Amino acid sequence: MATTSEATNSRKRKSDASASTSKGKKARTSVGALLDAILSNPLSYEISDDKDAVRRTLVEIAQYAQSLEHAAANGGGPVPQPKTRQELEDAAEKIRKAAVSGIKKQMKWRDSCKTGTAKWSYDGICPDPEVFGVMLNLGGPPKFKNKKFPTADFEDLIGDISVSIRYDTLKITSNDVNVHWKDGGEFKFSGTYGK
Repeated sequence: MATTSEATNSRKRKSDASASTSKGKKARTSVGALLDAILSNPLSYEISDDKDAVRRTLVEIAQYAQSLEHAAANGGGPVPQPKTRQELEDAAEKIRKAAVSGIKKQMKWRDSCKTGTAKWSYDGICPDPEVFGVMLNLGGPPKFKNKKFPTADFEDLIGDISVSIRYDTLKITSNDVNVHWKDGGEFKFSGTYGK
């Protein structure tokens, strides 16, 4: 004899199964309906005489099959759509602003600022390599682990990095900014600053 909790769990499983079935039906595309119609009556399914209509139908079926292959390759999950150029630039701009802010916060007066040898480093995360490539104008995802960017070029890409202090301005003094990239999306910018 089933206990009350077992009966409740059984009902939950049944309702979950019916809910997922109804969601699947709602998610069907017109191509899915077309495939059902063809497969339910393959020998007598009427084929249009219009070659362009047949070609469009074949292209839709091929795209549908390809999306299923991608979904299967991604563990059955949804296929991520590639980001538009504008979305990439917007995401890169957020990371740029965070990096500039983080670097400036580190630029405080120290005795080593007199000689321009005070060190700074900024650690960040950018899970999308395409966004990182857009941020540094690489023309695609980074293909390096470590790279040196001339300071002027780095500031052209990221933004002006200078901090006003009482009677002077602190700025990046190293000839190059070191950029470290890891495949997991972690990155690090480092260099020196001073007067």
